[in-house]
Amino acid sequence: MSSLEEPLGFDKLPSMSTIDRVQRFSSSACRSRADDAAMGNCWIEGRSCSTSNSCNEDYEEYTREAFPWKRHTRDISRGDSFNQRTLSLGRNHRVFGNICDSWYLSDQYESKCNDKDITNKLADAKDVMEVVHNLEGARLPVLTPNLKGFEAAIAAGAKDIAVFASASESFSKSNINCSIEESLVRYRAVTRAAKELSIPVRGYVSCAIGCPVEGAIPPSRVAYVAKELYNMGCFEISLGDTIGVGTPGTVVPMLEAVIAVVPVEKLAVHFHDTYGQSLSNILVSLQMGISIVDSSIAGLGGCPYAKGASGNVATEDVVYMLNGLGVKTNVDLAKLLMAGDFISKHLGRPSGSKTAVALSRVTADASKI
Repeated sequence: MSSLEEPLGFDKLPSMSTIDRVQRFSSSACRSRADDAAMGNCWIEGRSCSTSNSCNEDYEEYTREAFPWKRHTRDISRGDSFNQRTLSLGRNHRVFGNICDSWYLSDQYESKCNDKDITNKLADAKDVMEVVHNLEGARLPVLTPNLKGFEAAIAAGAKDIAVFASASESFSKSNINCSIEESLVRYRAVTRAAKELSIPVRGYVSCAIGCPVEGAIPPSRVAYVAKELYNMGCFEISLGDTIGVGTPGTVVPMLEAVIAVVPVEKLAVHFHDTYGQSLSNILVSLQMGISIVDSSIAGLGGCPYAKGASGNVATEDVVYMLNGLGVKTNVDLAKLLMAGDFISKHLGRPSGSKTAVALSRVTADASKI
């Protein structure tokens, strides 16, 4: 059993100083005190109120202070999910259309890590892009491992590019066949070429919390890789918990280290839901100023190189939580649920979204929500 799979003992739990750094938020901002319950009074951060109106006002004030009022959700279903499954081009197009109909989409298409794979994958990518490039509001960044991959992506019609580094040496070598430093050298060449063509580049840092080989990853190493990606010109850096072992107790110190060297508005988080911690991790990320979160419709995806890791956090679940917090997303949840239902049925698997499963029990028609 690896250190990441061992249950935490009392000696390994996060200290109160770590917990105190997280601005705690109750699902019910107005919490009843035992001595006031009979009178129907509520309290918020030491303030008492006796009417529902004042409770609502305090709730709205609290959420405005605690969370980014507007938040971007980037759906990464196409690149991070479908590359593991077979789906016809026509159904790919319908899934894209359904998701785009629900909100502003940012998707990604992956080109893999050696030259032969690049040629094969980008041939497919070209076909996909020819079908979906006219979808209104869609951004389709292509994940490229080196300059050759970048050139193939541009030839396929890519208008956005992504590069994928790791905070783990072992994972970097197994995933993209090079060390961390070698990958950064490659990506500097990619970002320079992209800049000449005015192509935006998004950076990814995998294993931001833990690695299937090395175990826990020091926050300082995550910060180093993120800073290098930012300095070379990535407009945004997504921090990925590749194997889904993160908890608020480990996410907070990692984010603190990265925010110290990269502006918080340039950061995104990307959580896999292996241990069911994604929503709590997203919540503390929002509280620390992060306003961009990667998610995947129906919880599709995961990492084929990380044994035991499950799929991404479901977009439906993230949107449902944000709606409850009063955070603006511009997402039509009903249409999103229909898109998730469509792709889950055609992949022959149940939805990984708890929200979708729960609401499907209430109504068989998501359009009635």
